Amino acid sequence: MEQPVLIVAHGQPSDPQPLAAEVGSLAARVAALLPGRHLGAATLAEPEALPAAIAAANKMAGRPGLVYPLFMAGGWFTRIHLPRKLAEAGGADWQVLEPMGCDPAIHQLALTIAKESGAEEVLLAAHGSGRSTAPAEIARHVAGLISMRLGLHSEAVFIDQPPRLSEATGLGPNAVCLPFFATGGGHVTEDIPAQLELAWFRGRILPPLGQDGRVPALIASAITAGRPICASACRWARDES
Repeated sequence: MEQPVLIVAHGQPSDPQPLAAEVGSLAARVAALLPGRHLGAATLAEPEALPAAIAAANKMAGRPGLVYPLFMAGGWFTRIHLPRKLAEAGGADWQVLEPMGCDPAIHQLALTIAKESGAEEVLLAAHGSGRSTAPAEIARHVAGLISMRLGLHSEAVFIDQPPRLSEATGLGPNAVCLPFFATGGGHVTEDIPAQLELAWFRGRILPPLGQDGRVPALIASAITAGRPICASACRWARDES
């Protein structure tokens, strides 16, 4: 049997079940594209989910597996926190792959969605971080790709650092906001609309990038390629240069 795979997301600690169900549904769609391979899911917001998923995979496959991080950047969470949690859960010998947000194919999907939207202006709404520069760097990189390749006004704005969504004023009615998020949850359903309301945003808010119907196939391809996570930086800077 091939190495088992776990799709691991951060989840939402305040209300873990809805996002856990979303990640589980995504894993099922990816599994359908990888027949014969054990593929599970867990969120870090559920204290017992990761140990249970690793134990089940080890029992079925009898060998260490791969972890696909459903994260939009390759910073502290994926390079330090996630390996630490894996070790605590009995998966110290599991290999962590590059996270979703570092995949150039995901960046291309964001560009495709922006083009399909027919918008004249694109806000790429990301979480941001006070701990790591990686989330902002990747979001700005993707916004730059949209501007450069589509000739649109595009900028990255953030929930947790400047420039914030609430500061994104002056956009017209043919603008869209594309949430650069792997899943739904409170940031997408509550924080982004609330901050855009403060900015008098008159455009459309698109579904989060990770909920696009083309994502399962991209994840399946990434798992098949099996690119291990880099020690210090995502591969996107080299792959797209």
